[in-house]
Amino acid sequence: MTATFEQIPEQALAWHEAGQGAALATVVQTWGSAPRPVGSQLAINGASEMSGSVSGGCVEGAVVAEALEAIEDGAPRVLEFGVSDDAAFAVGLACGGTIRILVEPVGRALSADLLARIVARRAEGRAFAYLVNLSTWDRQLTDSKGRGSGAAAPDVAQGATQAGPSADAVEARFRSDKSGFEGDWFVAVQNPPLKLIVVGAVHIAQPLIQMARLTGFAPRLIDPREAFGSAARFPGETLIHDWPDDAVRALRPDHRTAVVTLTHDPKLDDPAILATLDTPAFYLGCLGSTRTHAKRVARMKEAGRTDAEIERIHAPVGLDIGAASPAEIAVSILAQIVAVLRRKG
Repeated sequence: MTATFEQIPEQALAWHEAGQGAALATVVQTWGSAPRPVGSQLAINGASEMSGSVSGGCVEGAVVAEALEAIEDGAPRVLEFGVSDDAAFAVGLACGGTIRILVEPVGRALSADLLARIVARRAEGRAFAYLVNLSTWDRQLTDSKGRGSGAAAPDVAQGATQAGPSADAVEARFRSDKSGFEGDWFVAVQNPPLKLIVVGAVHIAQPLIQMARLTGFAPRLIDPREAFGSAARFPGETLIHDWPDDAVRALRPDHRTAVVTLTHDPKLDDPAILATLDTPAFYLGCLGSTRTHAKRVARMKEAGRTDAEIERIHAPVGLDIGAASPAEIAVSILAQIVAVLRRKG
């Protein structure tokens, strides 16, 4: 199995099932300028092959060594590296931060059945969390109940000696999309991929969709003009040929959704914009010059939209980086989407 950098649990399970041995290493806590965020993972097999990253290369060698021991003895362990430790300098962590890493051998500490359930939920696109108690080594899976629909409830357990953390606290982690500790429990949030809805199968959409997928978004392309939104121009992509407002509503944008309109045609862009403004989508960007956007604002006001709603629109779309080619414009758009996503709140 060839894994992408987002398929770490899948790779670990495949290695285990192939009889190669496997361990999962997960960043559970960071301080200072740690190179990788909490929740980052690295899979290691018995032949020292790796998939993923827990430090961008600083401590991977030391983690692999511990993982190989874990595969042999079946025991989980928590590693800590910091710049004040001689061991940290020895493995290359001189970036000013401290990280704690949980290492779990698959098939013993982390059961193959539980890992298979994790992989299945990821394939289904479900919002769930993997919880592990670092004092008792109890483990749970907890499905999110969704925004505003009640607290999360555990439905799978490995070990049952201690109740899990507050359901409300876990649900709050789903909403913030941040893994971390609740008491002795590490909560690894597994939200489905971010969504990107692109309206307009124009040239810019081709590199934008490819880049977005690499960044972790699940893109959808809307264009009622089938000659534009064709499989030949966008091989392997999900193409929707409905009218933009109907298509946007059917996709149900949520707080993890970005929408970009690229047709430059008010007959197509405006219905999508109006439909998006009725949703909690975290980003709405629209192609066009400052003059074009001024006309767009006037049309939105005529449609009864408030100033606060109109201010949600990022236009001209993208960061001002002097982009000229379609690929450069796509870079500017995706950079702005990420900036809005990561700087919110």
